[in-house]
Amino acid sequence: RTELNTTILYSYKPKCDNGGLIDRVYNTYKLMHTHQTLDFVKKKHCEWSGCGHAQMKMMEAVMSLDKLVDESDPDVDFPNSYHAFQTAEGIRKEHPDKDWFHLVGLIHDIGKNVALWGEPQWAVVGDTFPVGCRFQDSIVFRDSTFVDNPDDKNPAYNSECGIYKPNCGLSTVLMSWGHDEYLYRVMKFNKCTIPEEGLYMIRFHSFYPWHSHGDYMHLCDDSDLRFLPWVREFNKFDLYTKTAELPDVENLKPYYQSLIDKYCPGVLNW
Repeated sequence: RTELNTTILYSYKPKCDNGGLIDRVYNTYKLMHTHQTLDFVKKKHCEWSGCGHAQMKMMEAVMSLDKLVDESDPDVDFPNSYHAFQTAEGIRKEHPDKDWFHLVGLIHDIGKNVALWGEPQWAVVGDTFPVGCRFQDSIVFRDSTFVDNPDDKNPAYNSECGIYKPNCGLSTVLMSWGHDEYLYRVMKFNKCTIPEEGLYMIRFHSFYPWHSHGDYMHLCDDSDLRFLPWVREFNKFDLYTKTAELPDVENLKPYYQSLIDKYCPGVLNW
């Protein structure tokens, strides 16, 4: 999202016609914020963390995003594979010596493939947030989209820490299920060798209430605070490389294939 469209999202009021781009985004978040409960997230971990749904090479997974337009994104309505290369090239320009960072830019959204395998987009795309504790005000559309979420009314879950302990660490917190956590699980399952700061970028790049608004700091441990600047650095490229000028994907593929061969080679389990 651009800074402008972030402002639009936070000031948006739903319309009756539901015909515009922002209406589509709102409706996606309304479904997400209604159904993403602690029980739902636990169920999705059981369904997807075993990585037994498909076998595919990493570049195949990147290019399969050509079939997907993210219904939660108010900035673009072209396939996500272009955004993958735009993000990677932006990082490559400013961090030429960190090839693993370039690769993270390329692959960060490919967990969205689960939307091509039958999951509704509200369980795949969009900003993420912890479940099992109070939904903070910095969550997009917080004031109008959680009214039908039973966890919001459950006293066991709607306190500041809920089921967690202060400073327990984000690695112990269950996030709303989506492409971030799924791809992180795929990376760990396949023993990919991207450095830990890169895995943090993958796992938490959609956690805007944390890295952009400073919420949920009471759940963070020292590792989270150490890696937060990396997530924020990644976020600059995720947001500000989205343009209508599309990259020459075929020309870029050989370089990025070399990074795939280095950090996550061969056929992966998904």
